Amino acid sequence: MQDYRNTEMVRFFAVGINYKKTDVSRRGLFAVNNDQYRNILQIAGENGIREVFILSTCNRTEIYGFAENADQLIQLICNETSGNIGEFKQLAYVKRGIEAVDHLFQVGAGLDSQILGDYEIVGQLKNAVKFSKENGFIQSFSERLVNAVLQSSKEIKNQTTLSGGTVSVSFAAVQYIRENVKDVANKKIVLIGTGKIGRNTCKNLADYLEANHITLLNRTDEKAETLANELGLKFAPYKNLSAEIAAADVVLVATDATEPVVKLAHVEGAGEKLLIDLSVPYNVDEAAKRLDTVTLINVDDLSKLKDETLAKRQAEVPKAKAIIAEHLSEFIEWYEMRKHVPVLKAVKTKLEEIHTCSLYTQISPDTYSFKPGNNPKIQQVINGLANKMRKQNQKGCYYIEAINEFIAPAGN
Repeated sequence: MQDYRNTEMVRFFAVGINYKKTDVSRRGLFAVNNDQYRNILQIAGENGIREVFILSTCNRTEIYGFAENADQLIQLICNETSGNIGEFKQLAYVKRGIEAVDHLFQVGAGLDSQILGDYEIVGQLKNAVKFSKENGFIQSFSERLVNAVLQSSKEIKNQTTLSGGTVSVSFAAVQYIRENVKDVANKKIVLIGTGKIGRNTCKNLADYLEANHITLLNRTDEKAETLANELGLKFAPYKNLSAEIAAADVVLVATDATEPVVKLAHVEGAGEKLLIDLSVPYNVDEAAKRLDTVTLINVDDLSKLKDETLAKRQAEVPKAKAIIAEHLSEFIEWYEMRKHVPVLKAVKTKLEEIHTCSLYTQISPDTYSFKPGNNPKIQQVINGLANKMRKQNQKGCYYIEAINEFIAPAGN
């Protein structure tokens, strides 16, 4: 692979933590919500960082962007989250240049997900970049890179079965209930939170469980009511949260609060319950786990579930990596040409100056038959030069070669 140590790309970093070295509780210390994201972007701008975006999911918190060093990006994350810099650095990975670019391709394909091939990452990546773009922090490099990653991911989705089957954190929750809750058809199930993960979980509950008593709650009542009506389920106002939890046999929590939504007091003395926390950071008070009547499961527990679908997905990894290699190569080619644009413009300007000088007019009488900036011979020389720059590395020789080619008599 080509050496990019002396190019602009060397300033592009991917810095983050993920499930490989951290559990949910530690990842939760560095989870970034939209308010924190907005503050981080504001601080980034004040510190001269102009191109950056953050991917914060239940599996990872990563920041991608151009900086003088990785510490600048780490500082941005740690200033706005509850974790400290020392702990983050101890747990984090830092990727730079082409390695950072390749990492984003792996993430976007689901190859770096806790559940291999989890396609939910695509929507999460789109939302992360959209948020940054709306705030003015996505420029040509990041936009082109993310588009390439999304195209690669789409091709992997269409041409492999890496994301085949029904394995995701939300489905794993339903699978756990089906395998561990007896007589589920007669159990009262409560789902708190109807955002992206909550909605997916809710659909899986409706599709794969023969349960008749599923109730939805959300901080915004209208959202829960709309989804309940859409799926033929029950709805309860959020103000009834305590009563609904107390009456439930199974409680699934898919909220994005910064502190527990389900507290110890909600379940203490309320009978046997299965609590499934799909949130990062935890949205169920960990103290509930100490109760003999409570079984508490989180996203890391669910991600350990294995089945034949995951084995089939593993077999598709080589195909996915081959597709990534192709799209990565195309991105690098674009990057190389983008790097040469100033040279191409300078050469074109010089050729247009030569084209109008008196000496060249004597050599080539047809000089004024074309308007300035619209000479087909100049464009032909520039196109040929661009092609050579893509394949070779002659540096200063390009300039002399282009002039020689332009002034050479026709037919030579």
